[in-house]
Amino acid sequence: MGREITILLVDDEPLILMDLEFAAEDLGLRCLTATNVAQALAFAENEPVDCAVLDVSLKANETCLPIARALDAKDIPYVIHSGDLDRQNERIRSLDAPRFAKPCQSSTVIREALHHANLTVEI
Repeated sequence: MGREITILLVDDEPLILMDLEFAAEDLGLRCLTATNVAQALAFAENEPVDCAVLDVSLKANETCLPIARALDAKDIPYVIHSGDLDRQNERIRSLDAPRFAKPCQSSTVIREALHHANLTVEI
């Protein structure tokens, strides 16, 4: 049996982050949750991350761009899950990732992150 799939979840809204985490755990995934760029980058650097879900706009005027670039450098697939897709379109246009506008069912976002990463889970 191989190691469990690890997903990085980044969102500054606690309820959304918790909902994503529950949806991922329901599929048996190991979750790493971050609310800001520094936390997410630390996970990306120090943990075995298989895929990620990134919110675009984070608190303190941070965006997911540094996280996305770090994941790209490690060939770790991710999806964008954001309520700011229209407002932040210029910033995220360069990111080669599926985009999901909030509100979107968390289980759908998690399944699409796995699909984008070519990962499958057995339930």
